[in-house]
Order: sequence, then C-alpha cells, then structure tokens
Amino acid sequence: MYPREAVDDALLLFAGGVSRVEISRRLGIPAATVRHWIRGSRRSRPAETACFRCAGTAIPESYAYMLGMYLGDGHIVVGRRGVQSLSVFGDDMWPGVLDEVEAGMADLMRGAVCRVRRQGCTQVKSYSKHWTCLFPQHGPGMKHTRSIRLEEWQQQIVDARPELFLKGLFHSDGCRTTNRVRSRRPDGPVREYAYPRWFFYNTSDDIMRMAEAALDQLCIAHRRARPNVLSVARRDAVAALDRAIGPKT
Repeated sequence: MYPREAVDDALLLFAGGVSRVEISRRLGIPAATVRHWIRGSRRSRPAETACFRCAGTAIPESYAYMLGMYLGDGHIVVGRRGVQSLSVFGDDMWPGVLDEVEAGMADLMRGAVCRVRRQGCTQVKSYSKHWTCLFPQHGPGMKHTRSIRLEEWQQQIVDARPELFLKGLFHSDGCRTTNRVRSRRPDGPVREYAYPRWFFYNTSDDIMRMAEAALDQLCIAHRRARPNVLSVARRDAVAALDRAIGPKT
C-alpha cells in the first residue's frame, strides 16, 4: 500500500501531461500500479493543494529566494486542465543550487518535484494549479520584452529578506569571478594582483532595478558595467555580498 501522497503526486503529474511510463520512472512506482491509480476508482483524484496565497497561511521563508530564481531562470507553462508546470533551469556546474531550487519548490507547494537532464543543464520541475498565484509575473513572451513589476505583497517579502532575494538572483544569473590585473610602473617591474568580483546579468531592465534596489537596501556598492551587467567590485562590497548570500556551489 502506497501512501496517499504518492497517489496524489502520480495523478497530478498525469494531469500535467506526463505519461504513465515517465511517472513510474520518476516516482519509482511500478507502471501497473500507476495505471491502476489513473484508471481505477478506488482512490479519488486529489483535491488541489492550495498555495499560501489562496489559503491565507504563513509565507514560507524560501519564497524570497525562489522569486529571485524565477525572475532569473524560471518559466511557467499552463497545460491541460489548468495544471501549471514551474521549471527552473540550472547549470550542472552548480549541484548545490539545484538542490536548493528543488527544496524551495517543495517548500512552496506540496507535490512531486522532478529533475530532467538537458544538454549541459538540469531542469527542476513541479506541477500545480497555483504557480501563477505565487509568480504573477508570468505572461506571454520573454521577461525582457515586457514590463515586470512586483505586487505589493511580493515587495514586502523582498524588503523583509533582501539577502534571500539577491541569493536567488545571483544563483540564477550571477557569478563570482577573480579579476586579474597586470600593471607596469615606469621605474619598476610588472605588478600582478587579483581581486574577487560579483556580476549579475539580465536583459530585463526592470529585474536589474530590483537587484539594484536590494543591494542598496543592504548598503552594498554596485554599478552598471553595461545596461545588462551589474558589477559588485569594491572589496568591502564583495565581502558584504559574500556574507549576505554565501557561496554559489
């Protein structure tokens, strides 16, 4: 006998368009059992788990982080029967980020979270009918081609936890690099030194402004190196951002 949660996950995946064979593979449940759940009448389909917005429950702490991830690398697709899939694409170089995204999705919405291997990256994916409740910035076209604005309740969350919001943004579209510089004095040898820098890349000016506002709130100096590149380079600013968001692993 499998727990009710396993049945619910299987039925929700099927409603989202996932085949029985793929459901069996993802959940580690025999295909015949999955087929029985889908075709049979012994267990009813699950009542959709409401999100914290609709249920009026406490906001999970992970939301600020997941909002940053969604704005950077997130994508929502609305499928049949109104079932929505939230996907975040992450580079395989950063397994720790993939783990945090998977945990964040599970924290926001009870249900199956799966990983799909792509060329050079991994898609972390979850199904629900409420993802657009949590991320109302969903809309047609790429994010940089349309206006992106936070709703008041989202802004309150970002203002309360700017470090988690920045962590999501920099985990999705940011990197920490070492800048190496060589200089020669007129009367001396070549001098070489290195210093760390953080960069954030995004083609949406609205999202860039959100990142700048969160950095300002934490008093972290920054500048636009280019319209789509945000640089944190001063030694004290890099140290402050390191403390705020931790390493990207």
